[in-house]
Amino acid sequence: MLSSLPRDIVILVSSENAITERRISPSWTLSTLKSKLEPITGIPPFAQQLSYQLHDASPAQPINTDNEDGVHVSDLGWTAGAKLVVSDTRPPGLRENYTDTSQVEKYEMPEEDYAKLSDSVLAWKKRNQLGRFDPTQATTAEQKQAEDEKEVEEKGIEVGMRCIVGEVETGRRGEVAYVGLVEKIPQGGIWVGVKLDEPTGKNDGSIDGVRFFEAGSNRGTFVRPGRVTVGDFPPKSLDDEDLLEEM
Repeated sequence: MLSSLPRDIVILVSSENAITERRISPSWTLSTLKSKLEPITGIPPFAQQLSYQLHDASPAQPINTDNEDGVHVSDLGWTAGAKLVVSDTRPPGLRENYTDTSQVEKYEMPEEDYAKLSDSVLAWKKRNQLGRFDPTQATTAEQKQAEDEKEVEEKGIEVGMRCIVGEVETGRRGEVAYVGLVEKIPQGGIWVGVKLDEPTGKNDGSIDGVRFFEAGSNRGTFVRPGRVTVGDFPPKSLDDEDLLEEM
């Protein structure tokens, strides 16, 4: 009659570089177990400190023995679903870091070689005339810029002029501080930068670290020429507020 062999148990192996479920045999010695854990955790057997955790709420119990070849997994009473924590006892400077790719030598293809490839994303965009290879895109952008420039000229918008953003009666007052392209805004065309009298804007005259004019916090905004009206619009006084309340 054949003797029944102990069944394998599935436990969760946890280390600094990996967390994975593994099937282990109760017949393995601790020495055998550590040798099998090395390719999983990246920690050599001599530097492995094993701890056993029955469940998440229980503390991890260290496994220490002077005879790793004489102690079997079956001697430890492990159960399926428990966690085996594998710690690295080596100083940090001597450990292998499998997640740090900063020291890994990488190949970077020169741009001119990449441009010659026929199966690259760049080649696909060229064939399908997408993005900057779309012949109509440049035309549309140029038309938009020309239309904006014409509107700026017709409305007499110039840097230093007082203005209102929005409706004349209810808009925000300020001073034209910039007129031109803003590459950080993807819509293209001409933008008017306004230094507002009150902190009702969205920036301080800069976008993504590029400064176009000086303004206080939330006193800068960029709008299309169509939303700007220049003229004799001095800063509102307290008397203006009183008149609004009386009306």
